[in-house]
Amino acid sequence: MTIAITLNSDCLHNLDLSPVQTEIDKLKHSGAIASQEQQLSFSIDYPREPSDPRELSEIPEVRLWFIRLDAKYPWLPFLLDWKAGELARYVAMLVPHQFSPKEGIQYNPEALEIFVMKKVFILSDWMQEMGIPSQSRLKSMTQLLGYEIDDAFFELISSQRSSE
Repeated sequence: MTIAITLNSDCLHNLDLSPVQTEIDKLKHSGAIASQEQQLSFSIDYPREPSDPRELSEIPEVRLWFIRLDAKYPWLPFLLDWKAGELARYVAMLVPHQFSPKEGIQYNPEALEIFVMKKVFILSDWMQEMGIPSQSRLKSMTQLLGYEIDDAFFELISSQRSSE
């Protein structure tokens, strides 16, 4: 079941997370959150002047809403539809970047590395709590963002988790 969430300018300007919260609450109550991997997409209806060349990820109000969303649901990348580009767009909302018509999104390399590693830690812990095998999923996510993570790193995370 694909979950499509529409965001309008009122929602974005008011930092209203209720469209997402409603869907997340449904998943939590039904116990189906683990089965909705890569099923979430956003439709962003944000009016702009025809002469406005900015991408949605360059509009401060839109980015701020996604920053708030990430603070509330730091494990959300698990639900995003990666194949439809939702992960890349989500990252663009949170990581400084430039957009080139020829080369697409060019993330700030240091900021992207910090973001990726933070998400690996967050998702690894969250997926462990949910009983979801994480290593191959996290490797796939990081590969989409241009990173190769060695198995030894996941072993280190696992050993640290068991000693805590």
